[in-house]
Amino acid sequence: MKRKTADVIIFLFLLVMAVIFVAPVFIIVMNSFKGRFFISDTPFKLPDETSFVGLENYVSGLAKTGFFSSFGYSLLITVLSVAVIVLGTSMTAWYIQRHRNAFTKTLYYAFIFSMIVPFQMVMFTLSTLANRLGLSNPLGIVPIYLGFGAGLSVFLFSGFIKSVPISIEEAAAIDGCSESKTFFSVVFPMLTPIAVTVAILNAMWIWNDYLLPSLVLDRMKYKTIPVAVQSLRGSYGSVDMGAMMAMLVLSILPIIIFYLTSQKQIIKGVAAGAVKG
Repeated sequence: MKRKTADVIIFLFLLVMAVIFVAPVFIIVMNSFKGRFFISDTPFKLPDETSFVGLENYVSGLAKTGFFSSFGYSLLITVLSVAVIVLGTSMTAWYIQRHRNAFTKTLYYAFIFSMIVPFQMVMFTLSTLANRLGLSNPLGIVPIYLGFGAGLSVFLFSGFIKSVPISIEEAAAIDGCSESKTFFSVVFPMLTPIAVTVAILNAMWIWNDYLLPSLVLDRMKYKTIPVAVQSLRGSYGSVDMGAMMAMLVLSILPIIIFYLTSQKQIIKGVAAGAVKG
């Protein structure tokens, strides 16, 4: 009976937490089908025959924001940044764990320290430097994302690599594999669970990021989805709430689908990297 009571309490607690996390998404979807004035007056009321506007908000939002071009820029930046982060940090973590000395220890702690430095401390210097180096474009922002994503990624990869038997790498070396071939042919395939986890976590962060693109990119030429959605906020505080809600739905839909299809890998990878490390 005590076990059943505990299970019921845990279930109810998780149910409440699920409702709390899902409610904002439901409210956004619900309001995306309502007129802009009804969203402000009755944000928690379901659409009725008076407030329901069908797909009008979606059509208006697509026309005002240039959503499809913004989607292309967001997709390009996210895919390239995630690929560079996964490849670069996995090799760095492997080198740190397989060459234990004062330099690699200092390098590891430098990556860890970068995780606790607030972005606000460097954002103005970063935007000025990016502009001078000609990084104010979708390709130029990729190494910047690598710098900010390297700390957590190296930490996760390092924890997982500790569990990889070094004897496998020694056997590959005996067979004549170079260090680079050993990594790509032997080590990296074994890092798949944590590599997927790092990819998913960074993809969700980069896709939803507003501050860094707004500071670095030339907003007259390049707009990611968060920047395009924010452009619906006009002067003097005027906001097209209907179009904004519709664009928010379209912006979060791809990353929600991506997360739901990969959530098992996130849990598996994080648990492996934390426990085994």
